[in-house]
Amino acid sequence: MKSPAASHSVSELRGLTPARVGLGRAGGSLPTAALLEFMLDHARARDAVHAAFDVRGLISGLNDLALEPLEVCSRSRERKHYLGRPDLGRSLDQPSTEALTSRKGNACQVAVVLGDGLSPIAVNAHAIGVIKFLVPRLAIDQIDIGPVVVARGARVALGDEIGALLRARMMVMLIGERPGLSAADSLGAYLTFAPKIGRTDAERNCVSNIHGAGLGYEEAAFRIAWLIREGLAREVTGVRLKDESGEYKSIDRGTINPV
Repeated sequence: MKSPAASHSVSELRGLTPARVGLGRAGGSLPTAALLEFMLDHARARDAVHAAFDVRGLISGLNDLALEPLEVCSRSRERKHYLGRPDLGRSLDQPSTEALTSRKGNACQVAVVLGDGLSPIAVNAHAIGVIKFLVPRLAIDQIDIGPVVVARGARVALGDEIGALLRARMMVMLIGERPGLSAADSLGAYLTFAPKIGRTDAERNCVSNIHGAGLGYEEAAFRIAWLIREGLAREVTGVRLKDESGEYKSIDRGTINPV
């Protein structure tokens, strides 16, 4: 029999993490409630991978923010190809390449890409919320967001090709992260200075775990804006740029109003 002190410690630990700890057992198996919760979270994760990407809704949200939305697609035009051939999600299809190449417009400081990734529901739910707080934070430093590209069938590296074609100094990819059993709708932000085909993950910074029970929109925008500002100033991202933005103070929340 476990001591009361040990049981109390497990109870406290469960209150600090969504991980499955101290679930107990029924014979040689999990208790029924724990097993059903696991099955439900597993089903949610599977559904998130195959969910529809709300391109029209995202474009409408970007228009409401007076941003310039563009729509592109990778060579993964079907979800089954996207899941089975990761390489196809790292390059644009021919019509998208031609559209961005022929686009009239100046080079920009920051290009933002909204990619479905492995959890389209994460982008559907959270991307516009992050951008609402990111735009005014960048405006403080006189950094303008250029085109915002909505990319179907996207892997992180697709942003390198998009950023290069848009002649962006900095690329920010907001993409759905791989669903887990504690969060099926987690959004990640990947930042790459001087994007071009062939960039590696070591040349990117990442702000991850953006969702309702994780990193909030305001704090995510705070960290992303810091990395953009410092990345542009130092002309680098990745392992050579550490997040030294500091702790996000709650008092700071009243200083920035979302657009």
